[in-house]
Amino acid sequence: MIPDGERWNHNLHYGGQLLTSLPHEARVVLDAGCGDGTLTRRLGAMVPMAVGLDVDQASLDAARLQGGYPHYVCGDLLAPPFADGSFDAVLSVATVHHVDAAAALTSLAALLRPGGLLAVVGLARRSLPRDLPRELAAAVATRALKVKHGGYWEHPAPQVWPPPQTFAEVRRTAEEVLPGALVRRRILWRYVLTWTRPA
Repeated sequence: MIPDGERWNHNLHYGGQLLTSLPHEARVVLDAGCGDGTLTRRLGAMVPMAVGLDVDQASLDAARLQGGYPHYVCGDLLAPPFADGSFDAVLSVATVHHVDAAAALTSLAALLRPGGLLAVVGLARRSLPRDLPRELAAAVATRALKVKHGGYWEHPAPQVWPPPQTFAEVRRTAEEVLPGALVRRRILWRYVLTWTRPA
């Protein structure tokens, strides 16, 4: 089993960046779609209460074997087993494209306390030929980062490919469901969405 500190892939690359966006006052944080808990364990070292939610029991079993201080809960992010307003922040990495995006964003936003942060790393379907320059740049960047990090860690969680929505569709969905959300496209075939629940 590869230790957390030696793992690198596109999701971990951007998931780690989400941690820097956490509000300083955040105390209870959810990692929705936590998989084997790599990000959740990092959260556990930063906040008093880190909770990982995933529908895949095998992934949660693997997460618990890694130790650390997070709490892991088996459940569906579209019908989460938490009360509305339970969390100071909700993070989600490479999960929203597994389900209906509008329903997922609505569900995750409801879990935030007023002033809470929702931060999502997601995947969007490429639009060729328009995205060809970006595809080439991502391939070059990935190759360089693989060398830097000593390889690419393939996570064991279930995968969905291709993503159902293009980046333009993701942005439209976010605007409809979470007015004021910021959606930024990233080079490594990912986007980052951030939204703060109005106080």
